Amino acid sequence: MTKRLVEGTFGILKGCLKSKTVRRVVYPSSTAAVIYNDKDEEMMNESSWSDVKVIRSISPLGWSYAISKTVTERTAIEFAEQHGLDIVTLNPSFVVGPFICPNLPGSVDFVLAMILGNQHYYKYLKNTSMVHVDDVASALIFLLECPNAKGSSLKEIEGFRIPGVSSKKLLDAGFKYKHGVDEMFDEAIQCWKDKGFLAFPPDTSS
Repeated sequence: MTKRLVEGTFGILKGCLKSKTVRRVVYPSSTAAVIYNDKDEEMMNESSWSDVKVIRSISPLGWSYAISKTVTERTAIEFAEQHGLDIVTLNPSFVVGPFICPNLPGSVDFVLAMILGNQHYYKYLKNTSMVHVDDVASALIFLLECPNAKGSSLKEIEGFRIPGVSSKKLLDAGFKYKHGVDEMFDEAIQCWKDKGFLAFPPDTSS
């Protein structure tokens, strides 16, 4: 997974350089590239990085994904610095809300585990940060257009966070969240129903 992700990212960045018209690249990473280390910090920010050795030692849920995101983001930033390419990274947490893919997204399946009865996920829900998919899309566009955006920008919804992941840099740049937890859950569940993933028994009360 890591090799394919790195090679694919390299291909995109090289294409941007070759075009000579791309002024900025916004790379969507993940808080998985931030939160796994041995620094015992209560609040992570853009200077925080996950440690691959720590990830391997604790083997968290989705550990291979965390390694891939960490290695690829570091590699992308190093490549951009070496070639004078302006790159900004966004590190969203669990993305929740409506979806267009034909299968149930892993993040939605995870966050709404209590509705689906996936008990093996319950222990993780207490410390889960979430963000609405529309806020992620808006943030990517915002970072592309914001002249002062530099480096990494972390984002999450207040609460559910151990360790915490700061949105301060993104908010200070002028970005504003538009969606809360209610909308994340309501729209994700409605999307489930529309796509046939979630069925309810017929109402026999009348």
